[in-house]
Amino acid sequence: MSEQQKQGNGKKPWYRRRKPAKPASRPEPPKPKGNYAFIDSQNLNLGVQKMGWKMDWHKLRLWLAEKYGVTHAYMFIGYMQENEALYEQMYEHGFLVVLKPTLEIKAPSENNAKETGVSKKSQVKNGRDTNRKEHGSSDQSAPEDKEKTIVKGNIDADLVLYAMKELPNYDKAIIISGDGDFFALVEYLIQQKKLLKLMTPNKRFSTLLQGFDEYIDGIEQHRSELAYRDFRRGRNKK
Repeated sequence: MSEQQKQGNGKKPWYRRRKPAKPASRPEPPKPKGNYAFIDSQNLNLGVQKMGWKMDWHKLRLWLAEKYGVTHAYMFIGYMQENEALYEQMYEHGFLVVLKPTLEIKAPSENNAKETGVSKKSQVKNGRDTNRKEHGSSDQSAPEDKEKTIVKGNIDADLVLYAMKELPNYDKAIIISGDGDFFALVEYLIQQKKLLKLMTPNKRFSTLLQGFDEYIDGIEQHRSELAYRDFRRGRNKK
């Protein structure tokens, strides 16, 4: 073969040059899911009040977001019509409010309970009712002021349901309550490596939760950051 043929007569070679293969696209790393908080509002509210202070709910929501990366904070509350303004305020602060229907239960007052407690012990003696007065009928009904209305709104089942239903959607969970009814939920979240914190309102929480000391963080310790302060009182004093 001549040298000219080897060089292809100055023409471009007949074969096509292969285009460089595109680098394989790498899958994007999964976006962080964020942490979710599940809050027993009544347990938290009453727990801090027993320690002599009130919660600033706006501060709590910001604190959860900034310190623990909480993207969703579920607030479980027993519904009362007169508190609708409060529920709207909670929503504006960034909480996802879950309302539970409530029941009104009539219960005797403490004084009436003591009276009836004593009378029941001596209710029947010598075959007659010793509570019946000699002058007067025993059929007289007790005055209405001796009964008080207790509003019951058990949110435990709802909190557990949401924590389980949202399990694939969050990285870690924060449970805010000192109620021992959440023992099984806390235990399961730990087994699944899904529990970040168990926050109790104060040190007087259920003994069932004492085995989770590694995860417990007392809200009382963060009082200076979370307490509500009414600055108008200071102005009025001046």
